[in-house]
Amino acid sequence: MINNIYLSPKATEFDKLCQRPKKEVQSLEKVISEIFEKVKNDGDSGLRELTKQYDNVALEGLAIARQELMNAKEAVPEKLRQAINTAYTNIRKFHKEQLPTDLNIEIQDGVTCSQRAIPIERVGLYIPGGTAPLFSTVLMLAVPAQLAGCKELILCTPPDANGNINQAILYAADLCGITQIYKVGGAQAIAAMTLGTESILRVAKIFGPGNQYVTAAKAYAAKYNVAMDMPAGPSELLVYADDSAVPAFVAADLLSQAEHGTDSQVILVTKSEQMVTQVNQALELQLPILPRAEIAAETLENSRAVVVEEVKEAWRFINQYGPEHLIIASENPDQYVDFVINAGSVFLGNYCPESAGDYASGTNHTLPTDGWAHSYSGLNIDAFLRKVTFQSITKEGLLKLGPTIETMAEGEQLQAHANAVTLRINALNDK
Repeated sequence: MINNIYLSPKATEFDKLCQRPKKEVQSLEKVISEIFEKVKNDGDSGLRELTKQYDNVALEGLAIARQELMNAKEAVPEKLRQAINTAYTNIRKFHKEQLPTDLNIEIQDGVTCSQRAIPIERVGLYIPGGTAPLFSTVLMLAVPAQLAGCKELILCTPPDANGNINQAILYAADLCGITQIYKVGGAQAIAAMTLGTESILRVAKIFGPGNQYVTAAKAYAAKYNVAMDMPAGPSELLVYADDSAVPAFVAADLLSQAEHGTDSQVILVTKSEQMVTQVNQALELQLPILPRAEIAAETLENSRAVVVEEVKEAWRFINQYGPEHLIIASENPDQYVDFVINAGSVFLGNYCPESAGDYASGTNHTLPTDGWAHSYSGLNIDAFLRKVTFQSITKEGLLKLGPTIETMAEGEQLQAHANAVTLRINALNDK
């Protein structure tokens, strides 16, 4: 249950209430640097050694064979295949509408500026395994990459205890047309996609969630000029429940996120103590029957309920927290939409669970956590593109714009910049 209940907290207390649970990891960067060095020096053999060390699996080969992809089609139950297909269609439909339009503008006579969206050629997709094989994440990463036009998609995911990859992950990858799939997880997978090995090609940008080691490795990849999608931490959910919210639904939503991991966090913000009591009663009924009840229960210990009667003050706290997932549990959620400033993804109304966005509504579930919603968007098609600008200037255009450029360059005492214009203008005037 949620035992940490705060009644009418002052604004000065908000910082404390916004703190996320942290797990101390000793010498994290030292471990990451050692893994990168191992992969850099030993390549595939180093990856196999690290997989044995961290996953306790001895692998002969790293790559998934085509036949393994074909077998997955038969191994995945028909009902699950249909569900994955439906999710694929919805995610593709939503993300296709995000494709940008090229710009071409005549700024002034003889001066034209344009912008084109050019896909990143080779991207790395990391799919966690661990306690929950996230085949849905394959769709969330690969579909926008496909639509953006990325030529090569490299997918890494950790093997299970028998050295196999979850069949649903393989099915989703095949559905998305991914053929380069490797049995490697953790920070060593990030190192492999950053540095390249005999089997795994170096990528330009890495996408996907993971534990603290994976997150730290993605940040470390910047030392080698490999970008990442966004900084991320453990999963989190905040529910704003007004008097029209359904307590049983709210409890179910809180548990759906709490079962992710013990370092996750869920927050309930409401106007009344009665709602907290009713939600806790529903949690008592729903928690014991969950297969991952122990994980969810520990998560609830890191979670809290915040009771704020004044609506604007409640939203001041919510925006200061900046949740990854935000549910507005209300019969009339539209009345609160304009209050939303900082959030990864928002779920409106009593019949819109966060699970919908996790799987099949069409939006992306790769979202900024740990307060990064203040400055980062959730994953979208722009993340797989680069906006490249072009400009062209005619002779007449340079004669008109040139004096402005010369004046500004000289004002910054960058005479060579000015000379690049002056020489051209003089040449035109001498004709």
